[in-house]
This record gives sequence, C-alpha cells and structure tokens, in this order.
Amino acid sequence: MNLLRDLPDARTAEITETLLQAASVRIERIVSHGQASPEGFWYDQDEAEWVVVMAGAARLRFADEAEAQTLGPGDHVHIPAHRRHRVEWTDAAQPTIWLAVFYR
Repeated sequence: MNLLRDLPDARTAEITETLLQAASVRIERIVSHGQASPEGFWYDQDEAEWVVVMAGAARLRFADEAEAQTLGPGDHVHIPAHRRHRVEWTDAAQPTIWLAVFYR
C-alpha cells in the first residue's frame, strides 16, 4: 500500500482507515477534502497522538493557543492526551492526507 495513491473520495466526508492496531498503538491514514471540525467541537482524546500531514494543507487549533497552526506536507504535531484541539480547515482544492499515530 502506498499512503499517497489510490485515495478514497473524501469530498463528501473525511475518511479514516486503520493501518495497524496493537495493544497500545493505532496508526491511521486520514483523508480530508475541505472538512473541518464542527463549530464549537473540540477533540479531547484519552490517547496521545502524533500526526503528520503527508499532502495537502490544514489548520489545527488548540484550545490553549490563540492562533491556529497551518500545516503542510511534512509538518507534524504531537498532541498529548486530553489536549483539546480541532481542525479549523482543510484544503478544498485537493486531498489532505494525514498519518496519525495514537498511543497510550
């Protein structure tokens, strides 16, 4: 499998695929195409997450920061468990491909 080829069509909804799951780790490919978190919604996860944007672009916002972070290919972020965050924007002109590693 190539993470950047044979992408599902995510224009109507973001698509998450689990690539690997073990006792304390889960790796997902997430394909977005113009999606954002619903207004007022914040992720508050029990797991830590390390995420990298492989292609496309996005803005990620943390509840404890005044400004959103703009992410492009190669940019990555570590999100500790329970650090509230949301996706403010993903590129509507092209797919945004995320590789996310969730762990305890």
